Parts: sequence; structure tokens; C-alpha cells
Amino acid sequence: MMPPAYVKPYVKRGKTYAADAEAICEAVTRPTMRFGAIKWKEQQAVLMLHKARELLVRQRTMLTNAIRAHLAEFGMIAAQGPGGLALLLSVYREDAGQMPVLAREAITILVDQCQHAQQQIAVLEAKILEWHRADPASKRLATIPGVGSVTASAIAASVPDASLFRSGLFRSGRQFAAWLGLTPKAHSSGGKERALGISKQGDGYIRRLLVVGATAVLRYARQDNDRKAWAARLLAGKWPKVVAVALANKTARLAWAMLKRNEIYIAPRAA
Repeated sequence: MMPPAYVKPYVKRGKTYAADAEAICEAVTRPTMRFGAIKWKEQQAVLMLHKARELLVRQRTMLTNAIRAHLAEFGMIAAQGPGGLALLLSVYREDAGQMPVLAREAITILVDQCQHAQQQIAVLEAKILEWHRADPASKRLATIPGVGSVTASAIAASVPDASLFRSGLFRSGRQFAAWLGLTPKAHSSGGKERALGISKQGDGYIRRLLVVGATAVLRYARQDNDRKAWAARLLAGKWPKVVAVALANKTARLAWAMLKRNEIYIAPRAA
């Protein structure tokens, strides 16, 4: 299996089956060609749970924004977050009698849909947690700070076979981080080399989970934690988002090392 973007440069002209087949035959013979891993049915099934959960979370966000926008038209405003939404709904139930009937019916449908989506998300997360507890690699990954059951199971299901690291797919932790799009883009011209922002190539779902987990580590980690100290030095001269991405890159490299060596995370000793 080869990424289509790597095969496209070998298409000479036009879009025909013969030209595509010729390009595939040419690309597969290249010594530097990168190939994708073939997943088992169980791994695809776990990733389907993740994709379904991601879709429902997106729909819940859309419903929440719609509820907030409609209630704001009647002067009902609350803070962001789940707590603010619960407070907003309590205010709505108290003042619902002052709203037009059609408006109440529309808000009721949106609230019911949002609550139903939340229940379905909880069901999917329970199934993901059940699979996570039964998978040794996923449990090892969850020992990394900022990596929970959702992130660990997504990584374990996407790259489950440690032999891939020995066969050349991911020869180093940097290649694994580059596969997730967490490494800088290189731009060289006229003898000048520049490192731009992250490439954002590869699996955007896992990349997003790692960045969210890194943000949580920066916010809630202990002050005497070495990972916090490492991030604190970066925070002195970098934006918090940049530091979160750097910490996500470091987490991806730790995940690569743990999957390759079948080890759990061991916190570094304080200097």
C-alpha cells in the first residue's frame, strides 16, 4: 500500500487506467518509496469506534453552539464549557414560559438531540475503554503523562505491530512524529535552510489528541515534574500553543520507543 500523493508524480499525462497502472508499477520499484501498514479487522473496528465518537463530538459541539446562539436572542447567556451550558439550560427552564411556543419547541428538539449525542458518546467511550484495558500495548501507552485511554487506544490500533519499527516504516521516533505531522516543514532555497510550522501531514486525529493531552499536562502537571520543568523553560520564550505542540512531539517519540521496546513509561529523575 502506497500513499496516493507519493504515486501521483509518476503519472506522465492524462487520467487513464493505463497511466495510473504504469505510475503504480514505477513507484513501487523506487528504493525510497514509503509503504503503509495493513490493519487487521479488529484494528479497523476499534478505529471505527474512534471515528464514530469523533463525529458525535462534532455534532454535539454544533448543537451546543446552536442552543447558545438561539437562547442569546432572548437574553440568556452563560459561560463557556459544560458547566456554563448546564447553567444556561437551568435558566431556560425557569424562563421558558416567557418565550414563544415555536421557540420553545425548537430549543427542546436541540436539547434532546444534544443529550442523546452525549449518551451515545458515553457508550462509545465505554467500549473504547473496554478494548483499552484488554490490549497490553494500549495500557503501556496510557502510562505516559497526557495520554489517556482514548489516545492510547487510537495509537495502538493505528500502529499495533512493533515489527513495523524494525522493517523500516518508522526507523526513529522522529519518523513516527513526522508521520503524525508533528515535525517542522523544511524549506531550503539558495543555500538557506528554514524550519517552518509543523507539516500537519498524516493522521490528524491522533495528532489532535496528543496536542490536547499536552495542553492538559501544561495546565495541571506538578511544578516539580521534569516534563513541566522542560515545558516551563520553553514557555519563557514561546507561545503556549507552540510549547503544547512541542510536548506532543515529545510524547509521540516516547510512544514510539515504548512500542518498540515493549516498556512502560518511567519518569526521568530530577537533576
